[in-house]
Amino acid sequence: MEPVDESDLEWEELERGDAAFRRKRLADAAGAGDDLGCSLYELPPGKRSWPYHYHTANAEAIYVLDGDGLVRLGDDEYRVSAGSYVHCPAAPEGAHRVVNDGDDPLRYLMVSTMDEPEIIEYPDSEKVGVFAGSPPGSRADRSVHGYFRTDDAVDYWDGEE
Repeated sequence: MEPVDESDLEWEELERGDAAFRRKRLADAAGAGDDLGCSLYELPPGKRSWPYHYHTANAEAIYVLDGDGLVRLGDDEYRVSAGSYVHCPAAPEGAHRVVNDGDDPLRYLMVSTMDEPEIIEYPDSEKVGVFAGSPPGSRADRSVHGYFRTDDAVDYWDGEE
């Protein structure tokens, strides 16, 4: 595998409500497949990353390159700036969201294990995401992928004869 230079990669952009960011999939560009994920993120001032969530199979880590902001982690909020490292374990206490409350763009690396199957819980919006066949962040096809309200439960035998 050859090294990649992030300046050679195009930004992917997402904007939805208070979430807005640019992303470059570094590990994907380097041919890492589904072994290890790493993306460069840039949040504009006043914007947030993905909704508050935690993974049940994949640990994540945030390393801040430039700018200032907040990381909501579990029940607490922490100030972060260049050089800050945040570990987000695959557990409820690893629930996280990055917020740029500064005046300049917030740039950080997000590194992740890439295990599947995966269930992601979103405590604030009371939903879960389910991934099988390829992990979250992967571009590979999935056999199962969907989001559901946490209380959308059915009996095990519903629909069976």
